[in-house]
Amino acid sequence: MVCQKNKLSGEQASKLFMNLIEKITQKAKELLSVSKGSHDWDHTLRVYNTCLQLARSEGADEETIMIAALLHDIGRHTQDVSGGKVCHAEVGAKMATDLLSEYELDQSKKDNIIHCIATHRFRNSLTPESLEAKVLFDSDKLDAIGAVGIGRAFLFAGEHGAKLHDRNVDINRAHEYSREDTAYREYMFKLRKVKERMLTESGRKLAQSRHDFMVEFFDRLNREVDGKN
Repeated sequence: MVCQKNKLSGEQASKLFMNLIEKITQKAKELLSVSKGSHDWDHTLRVYNTCLQLARSEGADEETIMIAALLHDIGRHTQDVSGGKVCHAEVGAKMATDLLSEYELDQSKKDNIIHCIATHRFRNSLTPESLEAKVLFDSDKLDAIGAVGIGRAFLFAGEHGAKLHDRNVDINRAHEYSREDTAYREYMFKLRKVKERMLTESGRKLAQSRHDFMVEFFDRLNREVDGKN
């Protein structure tokens, strides 16, 4: 919470924090207004809601989670513009560091928020260490699988001119952000592995049903393309 928390009543501290959340929400929406649909404000809002659900189940600090979720993808536009050459988690962590310097938050909380953002990416060498970072990681990945994840995979592919489907794509040679970067490539390269990467018990429970639905969808897609359904 804010630094003055110990001098305020619970109600005053709560109002002060929610005022901070409103300001950060507006800033996040502004920064995400230039993002593509697969990583826009709607995605952030879904991750935010899932974060709160997991945080309550896991006993994580909700204040840290709320801010980290709102800011986790603010560096995404920079990655997209670069064609994937820069890491949006790294960029976002630096942007969030500057943004949070304007607000009165405990330094330990700020540090944890930055850690959450820096470590939330699937394709990342950094490991989420705090419980809050694990909650954000899982929540972000849950939005990449299941029905929503399938929709986002096709949306992302369309954003970069990829074809509808190619079951014979070489996932190791096909280039990101290209016509070869189909939803099926993303499924084979990343999405089918997400379930095994979950870091919280609550995340694992949610991931299982989403994973099963996604596997059946892409199996059916292949059968339909082959004229077998």
